[in-house]
Amino acid sequence: MSSLDVFLRILKYLRGYYGRLFAALVCATGVAGTTAAYAWLMQPVMDDLFIAKDQALLVVLPIVIMGVAACKGLFSYGQAYLMSYVGHQLVAGVRHQLFGQFLRLPMPFHQANTSGRLLARVVNDVNEMGNAIPSVVKDLFQQGLTFVAMLGVAFYQNWKLAILVLLVFPFSGVAIIRIGKRIRKFSTKGQESMGDMASSVSEALKGIRIVKAYGAEKLEGERFSKSNHAFMRANIKSAQVSALASPLLEIIGVAGIAVIIWYGGSLVIENQMKPGEFFSFLLALGMAYAPVRKLAGANGAIQRALAAGYRIFDMLDRRNEYEQDRGHIVLPKVAHSLEFQNVTFCYEGSERPALSNIDLAIRAGEIIAFVGRSGSGKSTLISLVSRFYHPTDGIILIDGQDIQEVTLESLRSHIAIVSQDTVLFDETILANIQYGRVDASETEVIEAAKAAHAWEFIEQLPDGLNTLIGENGVKLSGGQRQRLAIARAILRDPPLLILDEATSSLDTESERMVQAALTVLLKNRTTLVIAHRLSTVQHANRIVVLNEGRILEIGSHTELIGRNGVYKRLYQTQFHDVPMESLLS
Repeated sequence: MSSLDVFLRILKYLRGYYGRLFAALVCATGVAGTTAAYAWLMQPVMDDLFIAKDQALLVVLPIVIMGVAACKGLFSYGQAYLMSYVGHQLVAGVRHQLFGQFLRLPMPFHQANTSGRLLARVVNDVNEMGNAIPSVVKDLFQQGLTFVAMLGVAFYQNWKLAILVLLVFPFSGVAIIRIGKRIRKFSTKGQESMGDMASSVSEALKGIRIVKAYGAEKLEGERFSKSNHAFMRANIKSAQVSALASPLLEIIGVAGIAVIIWYGGSLVIENQMKPGEFFSFLLALGMAYAPVRKLAGANGAIQRALAAGYRIFDMLDRRNEYEQDRGHIVLPKVAHSLEFQNVTFCYEGSERPALSNIDLAIRAGEIIAFVGRSGSGKSTLISLVSRFYHPTDGIILIDGQDIQEVTLESLRSHIAIVSQDTVLFDETILANIQYGRVDASETEVIEAAKAAHAWEFIEQLPDGLNTLIGENGVKLSGGQRQRLAIARAILRDPPLLILDEATSSLDTESERMVQAALTVLLKNRTTLVIAHRLSTVQHANRIVVLNEGRILEIGSHTELIGRNGVYKRLYQTQFHDVPMESLLS
């Protein structure tokens, strides 16, 4: 994508604001015109007032100058306000679109990109892109018009001198272009470093308990320092190049003015030009270089915006999950059977399959537990059901229907997940439970909370359902957070339930309460359980033992213990201290 493509695409976001943009352009034209008026007024001031000593002008000219100043002030205010409004609207619109795109991009994308880098694009990159709009109108358009107006005054006073001036400006243009390219290069590096810095901050603050527990404040500070230093260096380089623009253009401009003074002064001495005309010309020339310097600054802002725009559009142009979805069948909400037929899956960039030739039929209403060592493929298998990933080979069926042919929205509306890493939001208890079904009434929320054994602690809180629970429910205990997650799943009332060791990190009393809540949740649902503690899966209809992506054993707890196989040795490891090395021997 070329710079012109990016720039034109940014301008497309201005649709809907053409009225305000037109008004801003009118104001910019007014600013340019009134600025040129200052230079033109220099002639009557010099020739008629100071040399001819016209008494009438002594009264009129100050009034005219004040009038010009007032008009310029009004035009400047109108332009600044209108462009600020359009710029902020553009930023808000792009930011909303970009965040929505991030939410819809598939899981492999989120595994490859840290949250800090994505946050930097939503915040920093969008701001940089939004800055381009005021720069285009205020600087490129207004300063361009001002430059043209000043040249008009110069040509009006002496066209021969004006042509001489035009020979100097190409040197300024070359300098602006070369500096702009360097600014864009360093801006891209700075935006990438900003993402790394945001990732360091996000990870450290999210894991602040571990950081403090391990005394790793210094380590995290050093990790942040690296990205912070890289961001600083990129900004310094950009500032260094930007700072070069003004003195360089000033040198070129002063050189031009020096030539004009030499040649124009000789014309005045030889009476071929009036002093007022010369000073008006000289003032117009000096005021023409000011827009050129500002154009150099605007070019820097635009180059930074183009670098940010390229990164933003790279994200927006990716096909998200719903655009890739080829499903066309809406799944009816009934109790579902589930079947894996010769399913194989390999993560991108990995040569070793995470799952190999999985064949498994699960009846509607059945509770199936998946056990095995870490890395055996339990979580991967469950992720395929929700279509977080797609099988490399084989198919997954729900009621005999390939889930790839089912719309993604209807598939996920039939699934609820309760995991050991409970995800709650910095919102009220009511909002967190309603997350499972946003149209649920408060009465339905209370019923779900009671079924999850969460109402007993909710009603004791000062604000009840309206209690704010902090980031990820930090104001609640582990058991309370887990019961809220279960209440959310109960309210959703899904036919298919996924439990990822929902009680693994709880104390005995909290586990008892959560198990009671789970008993309610499991009724009349097809349930897939990822288990690390075997004591929690003994009542499953069947237990599937996985190792290195393959199914080794299937059966009930009693059946598997009787087979004297891998499951029994795994069970003995947890309860009878059998060495781990003997598990697969």
